[in-house]
Amino acid sequence: MNGDTEKNRTVKDADIDKNNASSNDTNSASAEKFADNADADILSDDVLSADFISARDTVSGGANDVCGGTLYLVSTPIGNLADLSSRAIKVLREADFIAAEDTRRTGRLLAAIGVKRPMTSYHEHNKKESGERIIKRLEAGESCALCTDAGVPGISDPGADLVAACAERGIPVVCIPGPCAAITALAVSGADTRRFIFEGFLPAEAKQRQSRLAELSREERTAVIYEAPHRLKKTLSELRSACGGGRKITICRELTKLNEEVIHTDLDGAISLYSEREPRGEFVLVLHGAESKETSVSDWSCVTVAEHVALYEAEGMSRMDAIKAVARDRGVSKGVIYKELLK
Repeated sequence: MNGDTEKNRTVKDADIDKNNASSNDTNSASAEKFADNADADILSDDVLSADFISARDTVSGGANDVCGGTLYLVSTPIGNLADLSSRAIKVLREADFIAAEDTRRTGRLLAAIGVKRPMTSYHEHNKKESGERIIKRLEAGESCALCTDAGVPGISDPGADLVAACAERGIPVVCIPGPCAAITALAVSGADTRRFIFEGFLPAEAKQRQSRLAELSREERTAVIYEAPHRLKKTLSELRSACGGGRKITICRELTKLNEEVIHTDLDGAISLYSEREPRGEFVLVLHGAESKETSVSDWSCVTVAEHVALYEAEGMSRMDAIKAVARDRGVSKGVIYKELLK
């Protein structure tokens, strides 16, 4: 699975706590076990009582009706089962069938809330064939609840392709809002939340990765990044090289779980911290924006277009991305930059 969809072992593959766990020691042991075994049985039938379910499952009528021929994006917990909404439970209970990124994992969730529905598999490796089958069933009038392993379907996962296919075919798509690791991390980060970008996982391919890091070094908006524990140290080191050690970052670990941790530091501090301990759990990195340099168009007048483009290419950008950046800096179209380069 590629970087942008690698959730089975990272942020969106959260081990949902039974009653949010019973002790720090128990939860820590569970986290270690889950890290070694993605198929660990992390849900059981007694997670939520029947009384608790019935007390919450009171939504009905109007916008809460489950309609045929509609794809429902059902947000599921990122770590704490109590975050599952009444509306989500209703849709899971009433949809004609459920499309799941991992049918075993979603099956445990359904067992925990006492729901039994037909399921089909939909994930990165079968999304073309399975997606077409789901589309045909929707066009035939069935309703489908799409579940990712954890969080909101369609955000940094193959659900986005199914949503796009529905849009092309005129099939209604309804999102059932709920837990989202990116927004949860952003809310507690202390960073500027008025303007932000979601990066998901940085590209694995070296040239694309360097280009993205170069963009982040200048990015004035807050950036939200997902990362796996085994790659955290490398990513922090690369971010420091690109952005400088003083750039602020908030590291969010095990969000919504008993061992949730939010660390406010800078890139130097983050690297120092993880030189002393091994990363464990699921991480969301909130990189605070770069300070505004307020560069005006006239400031580039002493630099030729070719030199300007070369400057960005030296930072790791592709020729195309460099031309776009230069056009933006100079307040002109890409075509103008192309013509200058051809002279």
